[in-house]
Amino acid sequence: MVQHDDVEVVIWTGRGCGACVQAKQFLGRKKVAFKERRLKSDAATQRAFAKATRGARTVPQIFVGQHHVGGFDDLLQVEKTGELDVLLGRAATLPQRSAMQRFLRWFGF
Repeated sequence: MVQHDDVEVVIWTGRGCGACVQAKQFLGRKKVAFKERRLKSDAATQRAFAKATRGARTVPQIFVGQHHVGGFDDLLQVEKTGELDVLLGRAATLPQRSAMQRFLRWFGF
């Protein structure tokens, strides 16, 4: 199992972005070290953001290792499913879910 200190977490943020602040606070509460990349108006940074995110137009954009999680809502979803701890190397596999839990999750409960 990969140690969580070995997994690089990168969060692309923008100035005045409330969801960016929430994502950073969330990662801080989970004691996840991350590298913040601020989206600026210069062309080189814009190109790097577009390439890394495959054309995303919103921030935050969060990466755990090579996995593009997405935005803050996506981060909360992978936390809810247990996938975040797997990506961070803090858990070996996703927790087992009963058929009823999978059914309810499929319908958004």
